[in-house]
Amino acid sequence: MTTVVSGGVEQQIIPDSVSTSFIETVNGSHQFTIKGYSLAKGMSPGKFIQSDVFSVGGYDWAIYFYPDGKNPEDQSLYISLFIALASDSNDIRALFELTLMDQSGKGKHKVHSHFDRALEGGPYTLKYKGSMWGYKRFFRRSALETSDYIKDDCLVVHCTVGVVRARLEGPKQYGIVLPLSNMGQGLKDLLDSEVGCDIAFQVGDETYKAHKLILAARSPVFRAQFFGPIGNNNVDRIVIDDIEPSIFKAMLSFIYTDVLPDVHEITGSASASSFTNMIQHLLAAADLYDLARLKILCEVLLCEKLDVDNVATTLALAEQHQFFQLKTFCLKFVASPANLGAVMKSEGFKHLKQSCPTLLSELLNAVAAADKSSTSGQSNKKRSASSVLGCDTTNMRQVRRRT
Repeated sequence: MTTVVSGGVEQQIIPDSVSTSFIETVNGSHQFTIKGYSLAKGMSPGKFIQSDVFSVGGYDWAIYFYPDGKNPEDQSLYISLFIALASDSNDIRALFELTLMDQSGKGKHKVHSHFDRALEGGPYTLKYKGSMWGYKRFFRRSALETSDYIKDDCLVVHCTVGVVRARLEGPKQYGIVLPLSNMGQGLKDLLDSEVGCDIAFQVGDETYKAHKLILAARSPVFRAQFFGPIGNNNVDRIVIDDIEPSIFKAMLSFIYTDVLPDVHEITGSASASSFTNMIQHLLAAADLYDLARLKILCEVLLCEKLDVDNVATTLALAEQHQFFQLKTFCLKFVASPANLGAVMKSEGFKHLKQSCPTLLSELLNAVAAADKSSTSGQSNKKRSASSVLGCDTTNMRQVRRRT
Protein backbone atom coordinates (compact mmCIF):
# COMPACT_ATOMS: atom_id res chain seq x y z
CA MET A 1 0.00 0.00 0.00
CA THR A 2 1.36 3.41 -1.05
CA THR A 3 0.19 6.90 -0.09
CA VAL A 4 0.33 9.72 -2.70
CA VAL A 5 -0.84 13.32 -2.71
CA SER A 6 -3.05 14.45 -5.60
CA GLY A 7 -4.61 17.91 -5.63
CA GLY A 8 -3.77 18.35 -1.97
CA VAL A 9 -5.67 15.20 -1.02
CA GLU A 10 -3.95 12.04 0.22
CA GLN A 11 -4.91 8.92 -1.69
CA GLN A 12 -3.98 5.32 -0.95
CA ILE A 13 -2.93 3.03 -3.82
CA ILE A 14 -3.46 -0.64 -3.05
CA PRO A 15 -1.65 -2.86 -5.62
CA ASP A 16 -3.23 -5.99 -6.97
CA SER A 17 -0.03 -7.95 -6.23
CA VAL A 18 3.44 -7.39 -4.82
CA SER A 19 6.88 -8.97 -5.15
CA THR A 20 10.31 -8.34 -3.68
CA SER A 21 13.71 -9.09 -5.17
CA PHE A 22 16.44 -9.92 -2.66
CA ILE A 23 19.98 -9.56 -3.97
CA GLU A 24 22.23 -11.46 -1.58
CA THR A 25 25.30 -13.66 -1.40
CA VAL A 26 25.53 -17.41 -0.96
CA ASN A 27 28.66 -17.78 1.16
CA GLY A 28 31.06 -20.69 1.62
CA SER A 29 34.65 -21.16 2.71
CA HIS A 30 37.64 -23.44 2.18
CA GLN A 31 40.85 -23.91 4.17
CA PHE A 32 43.99 -24.76 2.22
CA THR A 33 47.06 -26.01 4.13
CA ILE A 34 50.49 -26.04 2.51
CA LYS A 35 52.93 -28.34 4.30
CA GLY A 36 56.60 -28.08 3.36
CA TYR A 37 56.55 -24.41 2.39
CA SER A 38 60.35 -24.21 2.20
CA LEU A 39 60.36 -26.94 -0.47
CA ALA A 40 57.94 -24.94 -2.60
CA LYS A 41 60.30 -21.99 -2.93
CA GLY A 42 62.29 -21.79 -6.13
CA MET A 43 59.50 -23.03 -8.38
CA SER A 44 60.01 -19.76 -10.31
CA PRO A 45 57.52 -16.90 -10.78
CA GLY A 46 54.23 -17.84 -12.35
CA LYS A 47 54.34 -21.42 -11.02
CA PHE A 48 51.62 -22.22 -8.50
CA ILE A 49 50.31 -24.74 -5.99
CA GLN A 50 46.57 -25.35 -6.33
CA SER A 51 44.07 -26.35 -3.66
CA ASP A 52 41.44 -28.99 -4.16
CA VAL A 53 38.34 -27.79 -6.01
CA PHE A 54 35.46 -26.78 -3.71
CA SER A 55 31.90 -25.64 -4.40
CA VAL A 56 30.13 -22.46 -3.30
CA GLY A 57 26.83 -21.18 -4.69
CA GLY A 58 26.62 -23.90 -7.33
CA TYR A 59 30.05 -23.11 -8.83
CA ASP A 60 33.50 -24.68 -8.41
CA TRP A 61 36.47 -22.69 -7.10
CA ALA A 62 40.15 -23.25 -6.35
CA ILE A 63 42.89 -21.37 -4.48
CA TYR A 64 46.16 -20.65 -6.30
CA PHE A 65 49.30 -20.01 -4.24
CA TYR A 66 52.43 -18.69 -6.00
CA PRO A 67 55.43 -19.19 -3.65
CA ASP A 68 57.70 -17.12 -5.95
CA GLY A 69 55.03 -14.65 -6.98
CA LYS A 70 52.93 -14.45 -10.12
CA ASN A 71 54.95 -11.72 -11.88
CA PRO A 72 58.58 -12.23 -12.98
CA GLU A 73 59.08 -8.45 -12.57
CA ASP A 74 58.74 -8.79 -8.79
CA GLN A 75 61.84 -11.05 -8.68
CA SER A 76 60.27 -13.46 -6.14
CA LEU A 77 60.05 -10.76 -3.47
CA TYR A 78 56.36 -11.44 -2.85
CA ILE A 79 54.03 -14.40 -2.59
CA SER A 80 50.88 -14.20 -4.70
CA LEU A 81 47.46 -15.54 -3.71
CA PHE A 82 44.37 -15.85 -5.89
CA ILE A 83 40.94 -17.47 -5.95
CA ALA A 84 39.85 -18.76 -9.38
CA LEU A 85 36.59 -19.87 -10.97
CA ALA A 86 36.90 -23.59 -11.83
CA SER A 87 33.48 -24.03 -13.47
CA ASP A 88 32.61 -23.71 -17.15
CA SER A 89 30.55 -20.59 -16.44
CA ASN A 90 30.73 -16.93 -17.32
CA ASP A 91 29.85 -13.54 -15.83
CA ILE A 92 29.70 -14.84 -12.27
CA ARG A 93 29.52 -12.00 -9.73
CA ALA A 94 31.03 -12.67 -6.33
CA LEU A 95 32.77 -11.25 -3.27
CA PHE A 96 36.00 -12.74 -1.94
CA GLU A 97 38.19 -12.85 1.14
CA LEU A 98 41.68 -14.35 1.34
CA THR A 99 43.23 -14.82 4.78
CA LEU A 100 46.70 -15.92 5.82
CA MET A 101 46.14 -17.57 9.22
CA ASP A 102 48.18 -16.52 12.25
CA GLN A 103 49.31 -19.82 13.79
CA SER A 104 50.49 -18.31 17.08
CA GLY A 105 46.95 -18.27 18.46
CA LYS A 106 46.95 -14.47 18.74
CA GLY A 107 44.41 -14.09 15.93
CA LYS A 108 46.45 -11.52 13.99
CA HIS A 109 45.53 -12.89 10.59
CA LYS A 110 46.55 -11.23 7.30
CA VAL A 111 43.22 -10.48 5.60
CA HIS A 112 42.45 -9.11 2.14
CA SER A 113 38.69 -8.83 1.83
CA HIS A 114 36.41 -7.83 -1.01
CA PHE A 115 33.41 -8.00 1.32
CA ASP A 116 34.43 -4.76 3.04
CA ARG A 117 34.54 -2.91 -0.30
CA ALA A 118 31.23 -4.14 -1.72
CA LEU A 119 29.65 -0.67 -1.73
CA GLU A 120 32.63 0.97 -3.45
CA GLY A 121 32.84 -0.92 -6.70
CA GLY A 122 30.30 -3.69 -6.34
CA PRO A 123 31.01 -7.42 -6.60
CA TYR A 124 33.78 -8.70 -8.86
CA THR A 125 32.75 -10.30 -12.16
CA LEU A 126 34.51 -13.45 -13.36
CA LYS A 127 33.94 -13.67 -17.07
CA TYR A 128 35.07 -17.24 -17.81
CA LYS A 129 36.59 -20.40 -16.33
CA GLY A 130 40.02 -19.59 -14.94
CA SER A 131 39.21 -15.96 -14.08
CA MET A 132 40.95 -14.92 -10.88
CA TRP A 133 40.66 -12.46 -8.02
CA GLY A 134 43.52 -11.85 -5.62
CA TYR A 135 46.84 -10.13 -5.09
CA LYS A 136 50.12 -10.41 -6.97
CA ARG A 137 51.84 -8.83 -3.97
CA PHE A 138 49.84 -10.48 -1.23
CA PHE A 139 52.74 -10.47 1.25
CA ARG A 140 56.47 -9.78 1.15
CA ARG A 141 58.20 -13.16 1.32
CA SER A 142 61.01 -12.09 3.67
CA ALA A 143 58.43 -10.83 6.20
CA LEU A 144 56.35 -13.98 5.79
CA GLU A 145 59.22 -16.31 6.59
CA THR A 146 59.93 -14.59 9.93
CA SER A 147 56.27 -14.33 10.93
CA ASP A 148 53.76 -16.43 12.85
CA TYR A 149 51.97 -17.24 9.61
CA ILE A 150 54.44 -20.10 9.15
CA LYS A 151 54.69 -22.81 11.79
CA ASP A 152 56.53 -26.11 11.38
CA ASP A 153 57.11 -25.19 7.73
CA CYS A 154 53.34 -25.06 7.29
CA LEU A 155 51.17 -22.27 5.85
CA VAL A 156 47.37 -22.08 6.22
CA VAL A 157 45.15 -20.09 3.85
CA HIS A 158 41.43 -19.51 4.47
CA CYS A 159 39.22 -18.37 1.61
CA THR A 160 35.62 -17.15 1.69
CA VAL A 161 33.51 -16.81 -1.47
CA GLY A 162 30.17 -15.02 -1.64
CA VAL A 163 28.32 -15.70 -4.90
CA VAL A 164 25.78 -12.97 -5.71
CA ARG A 165 22.25 -14.28 -6.26
CA ALA A 166 18.90 -12.60 -6.89
CA ARG A 167 15.95 -14.18 -5.11
CA LEU A 168 12.38 -13.19 -5.94
CA GLU A 169 9.59 -13.44 -3.41
CA GLY A 170 5.90 -12.99 -4.06
CA PRO A 171 3.19 -12.39 -1.45
CA LYS A 172 3.39 -14.66 1.58
CA GLN A 173 0.38 -16.43 2.95
CA TYR A 174 1.74 -16.24 6.50
CA GLY A 175 4.29 -14.19 8.39
CA ILE A 176 5.33 -16.50 11.22
CA VAL A 177 9.08 -17.01 11.53
CA LEU A 178 10.05 -20.60 12.29
CA PRO A 179 12.71 -20.62 15.04
CA LEU A 180 15.76 -22.86 14.86
CA SER A 181 15.67 -26.08 16.83
CA ASN A 182 17.01 -25.70 20.36
CA MET A 183 16.41 -29.28 21.50
CA GLY A 184 20.10 -29.89 22.10
CA GLN A 185 20.46 -26.79 24.24
CA GLY A 186 17.34 -27.70 26.19
CA LEU A 187 18.66 -31.18 26.96
CA LYS A 188 22.09 -29.74 27.87
CA ASP A 189 20.42 -27.34 30.32
CA LEU A 190 18.65 -30.34 31.83
CA LEU A 191 21.97 -32.14 32.23
CA ASP A 192 23.73 -29.10 33.73
CA SER A 193 20.92 -28.35 36.18
CA GLU A 194 20.67 -32.05 37.25
CA VAL A 195 16.87 -31.72 37.34
CA GLY A 196 15.26 -35.16 37.29
CA CYS A 197 18.56 -37.05 37.21
CA ASP A 198 18.19 -40.68 38.29
CA ILE A 199 21.68 -42.08 37.75
CA ALA A 200 25.12 -40.98 39.00
CA PHE A 201 28.48 -42.00 37.52
CA GLN A 202 31.59 -42.05 39.69
CA VAL A 203 34.49 -41.39 37.33
CA GLY A 204 37.75 -41.05 39.22
CA ASP A 205 37.27 -38.20 41.71
CA GLU A 206 34.34 -36.74 39.74
CA THR A 207 30.62 -37.50 39.88
CA TYR A 208 28.33 -36.90 36.90
CA LYS A 209 24.54 -37.17 37.11
CA ALA A 210 22.32 -38.02 34.15
CA HIS A 211 18.95 -39.40 33.04
CA LYS A 212 18.55 -43.10 32.25
CA LEU A 213 15.92 -42.56 29.55
CA ILE A 214 18.06 -40.09 27.61
CA LEU A 215 21.13 -42.31 27.87
CA ALA A 216 19.10 -45.33 26.76
CA ALA A 217 17.67 -43.43 23.78
CA ARG A 218 21.16 -42.58 22.54
CA SER A 219 23.24 -45.65 23.44
CA PRO A 220 22.31 -49.32 22.91
CA VAL A 221 24.75 -50.19 25.69
CA PHE A 222 23.03 -47.96 28.23
CA ARG A 223 19.62 -49.24 27.02
CA ALA A 224 20.65 -52.82 27.70
CA GLN A 225 22.25 -51.86 31.02
CA PHE A 226 19.16 -50.12 32.36
CA PHE A 227 16.20 -51.71 30.53
CA GLY A 228 17.48 -54.93 28.94
CA PRO A 229 16.55 -58.49 29.99
CA ILE A 230 19.53 -58.66 32.32
CA GLY A 231 19.69 -54.94 33.03
CA ASN A 232 18.98 -53.24 36.33
CA ASN A 233 16.67 -50.23 36.23
CA ASN A 234 16.95 -49.79 39.99
CA VAL A 235 20.66 -49.00 39.98
CA ASP A 236 21.34 -45.38 40.92
CA ARG A 237 25.15 -45.28 40.93
CA ILE A 238 27.77 -46.74 38.57
CA VAL A 239 31.56 -46.65 38.95
CA ILE A 240 33.49 -46.07 35.71
CA ASP A 241 37.11 -47.25 35.90
CA ASP A 242 38.26 -47.28 32.28
CA ILE A 243 37.49 -43.71 31.13
CA GLU A 244 39.06 -40.43 32.25
CA PRO A 245 36.66 -37.92 33.86
CA SER A 246 37.15 -35.28 31.12
CA ILE A 247 36.48 -37.89 28.41
CA PHE A 248 33.32 -39.14 30.11
CA LYS A 249 32.08 -35.56 30.58
CA ALA A 250 32.64 -34.81 26.88
CA MET A 251 30.82 -38.02 25.92
CA LEU A 252 27.86 -37.11 28.14
CA SER A 253 27.70 -33.65 26.57
CA PHE A 254 27.57 -35.20 23.09
CA ILE A 255 24.85 -37.67 24.12
CA TYR A 256 22.61 -34.77 25.18
CA THR A 257 23.45 -32.24 22.44
CA ASP A 258 24.68 -34.30 19.43
CA VAL A 259 27.50 -31.73 19.19
CA LEU A 260 31.14 -32.23 20.12
CA PRO A 261 32.08 -29.84 22.96
CA ASP A 262 35.09 -27.51 22.75
CA VAL A 263 37.99 -29.95 23.08
CA HIS A 264 40.56 -27.21 23.75
CA GLU A 265 38.43 -25.90 26.60
CA ILE A 266 38.13 -29.38 28.13
CA THR A 267 41.86 -30.14 27.88
CA GLY A 268 42.92 -26.63 28.88
CA SER A 269 45.44 -26.68 26.03
CA ALA A 270 45.52 -25.31 22.50
CA SER A 271 48.15 -27.78 21.29
CA ALA A 272 47.42 -30.13 18.41
CA SER A 273 48.78 -33.13 20.33
CA SER A 274 46.35 -32.55 23.23
CA PHE A 275 43.47 -32.30 20.75
CA THR A 276 44.43 -35.55 19.03
CA ASN A 277 44.93 -37.38 22.32
CA MET A 278 41.50 -36.25 23.54
CA ILE A 279 39.77 -37.35 20.34
CA GLN A 280 41.53 -40.73 20.42
CA HIS A 281 40.26 -41.40 23.95
CA LEU A 282 36.80 -40.09 23.05
CA LEU A 283 36.68 -42.45 20.07
CA ALA A 284 37.48 -45.40 22.33
CA ALA A 285 34.71 -44.32 24.75
CA ALA A 286 32.24 -43.91 21.87
CA ASP A 287 33.06 -47.44 20.74
CA LEU A 288 32.55 -48.76 24.27
CA TYR A 289 29.02 -47.30 24.43
CA ASP A 290 28.23 -47.81 20.74
CA LEU A 291 27.68 -44.13 19.90
CA ALA A 292 27.76 -44.49 16.12
CA ARG A 293 27.71 -40.83 15.13
CA LEU A 294 30.32 -39.83 17.70
CA LYS A 295 32.59 -42.61 16.43
CA ILE A 296 32.40 -41.35 12.86
CA LEU A 297 32.89 -37.75 13.96
CA CYS A 298 36.04 -38.70 15.91
CA GLU A 299 37.37 -40.73 12.97
CA VAL A 300 36.90 -37.75 10.65
CA LEU A 301 38.72 -35.41 13.06
CA LEU A 302 41.60 -37.85 13.50
CA CYS A 303 41.98 -38.16 9.72
CA GLU A 304 42.02 -34.37 9.38
CA LYS A 305 44.68 -33.99 12.09
CA LEU A 306 46.83 -36.96 11.04
CA ASP A 307 50.59 -36.31 10.98
CA VAL A 308 53.84 -38.24 11.36
CA ASP A 309 53.80 -37.83 15.15
CA ASN A 310 50.33 -39.22 15.84
CA VAL A 311 49.63 -41.62 12.98
CA ALA A 312 51.18 -44.63 14.74
CA THR A 313 49.08 -44.26 17.91
CA THR A 314 45.99 -43.60 15.79
CA LEU A 315 46.70 -46.71 13.73
CA ALA A 316 47.10 -48.80 16.89
CA LEU A 317 43.77 -47.48 18.16
CA ALA A 318 42.07 -48.25 14.84
CA GLU A 319 43.44 -51.80 14.90
CA GLN A 320 42.45 -52.51 18.52
CA HIS A 321 38.88 -51.26 18.06
CA GLN A 322 38.44 -52.42 14.43
CA PHE A 323 37.87 -48.99 12.89
CA PHE A 324 38.50 -50.15 9.33
CA GLN A 325 38.15 -46.83 7.48
CA LEU A 326 40.47 -45.06 9.91
CA LYS A 327 42.92 -47.96 9.73
CA THR A 328 43.02 -47.87 5.92
CA PHE A 329 43.58 -44.11 5.92
CA CYS A 330 46.45 -44.46 8.43
CA LEU A 331 48.12 -47.27 6.45
CA LYS A 332 48.09 -45.19 3.28
CA PHE A 333 49.51 -42.21 5.17
CA VAL A 334 52.37 -44.23 6.67
CA ALA A 335 53.16 -46.01 3.39
CA SER A 336 53.66 -42.71 1.57
CA PRO A 337 57.38 -42.27 0.78
CA ALA A 338 57.14 -38.70 2.07
CA ASN A 339 56.02 -39.88 5.52
CA LEU A 340 57.48 -43.36 6.09
CA GLY A 341 60.93 -42.37 7.36
CA ALA A 342 59.67 -39.79 9.84
CA VAL A 343 56.95 -42.12 11.16
CA MET A 344 59.48 -44.89 11.83
CA LYS A 345 61.52 -42.51 14.00
CA SER A 346 58.53 -41.52 16.14
CA GLU A 347 57.86 -42.79 19.65
CA GLY A 348 54.41 -43.90 18.52
CA PHE A 349 55.93 -46.34 16.02
CA LYS A 350 57.85 -48.08 18.81
CA HIS A 351 54.57 -48.44 20.70
CA LEU A 352 52.88 -49.75 17.55
CA LYS A 353 55.45 -52.52 17.07
CA GLN A 354 55.01 -53.64 20.67
CA SER A 355 51.22 -53.37 20.97
CA CYS A 356 50.17 -54.53 17.47
CA PRO A 357 52.98 -56.65 15.99
CA THR A 358 50.65 -58.42 13.56
CA LEU A 359 49.70 -55.07 12.06
CA LEU A 360 53.21 -54.68 10.65
CA SER A 361 52.52 -57.25 7.92
CA GLU A 362 49.65 -55.11 6.66
CA LEU A 363 51.93 -52.11 6.77
CA LEU A 364 54.49 -54.01 4.70
CA ASN A 365 51.82 -54.71 2.08
CA ALA A 366 50.84 -51.03 2.03
CA VAL A 367 54.48 -49.97 1.61
CA ALA A 368 54.94 -52.52 -1.17
CA ALA A 369 51.83 -51.27 -2.96
CA ALA A 370 53.04 -47.68 -2.68
CA ASP A 371 56.48 -48.74 -3.87
CA LYS A 372 55.02 -50.40 -7.00
CA SER A 373 52.97 -47.33 -7.88
CA SER A 374 55.92 -44.99 -7.41
CA THR A 375 57.40 -43.49 -10.57
CA SER A 376 60.86 -43.04 -9.06
CA GLY A 377 63.89 -45.05 -10.22
CA GLN A 378 64.03 -48.79 -10.71
CA SER A 379 66.24 -49.11 -7.65
CA ASN A 380 63.44 -47.87 -5.44
CA LYS A 381 61.01 -50.31 -7.04
CA LYS A 382 63.32 -53.24 -6.31
CA ARG A 383 63.78 -52.27 -2.70
CA SER A 384 61.84 -54.66 -0.47
CA ALA A 385 59.24 -53.34 1.95
CA SER A 386 60.68 -55.38 4.81
CA SER A 387 64.08 -53.76 4.38
CA VAL A 388 62.49 -50.32 4.43
CA LEU A 389 60.80 -51.04 7.77
CA GLY A 390 63.79 -52.93 9.12
CA CYS A 391 61.57 -55.92 10.02
CA ASP A 392 62.03 -59.66 9.83
CA THR A 393 58.99 -60.90 7.93
CA THR A 394 59.70 -64.51 8.98
CA ASN A 395 59.23 -63.63 12.62
CA MET A 396 56.13 -61.66 11.79
CA ARG A 397 54.57 -64.64 9.99
CA GLN A 398 55.28 -66.76 13.03
CA VAL A 399 53.55 -64.25 15.26
CA ARG A 400 50.52 -64.28 13.00
CA ARG A 401 50.33 -68.12 13.14
CA ARG A 402 50.38 -68.10 16.90
CA THR A 403 47.41 -65.70 17.03
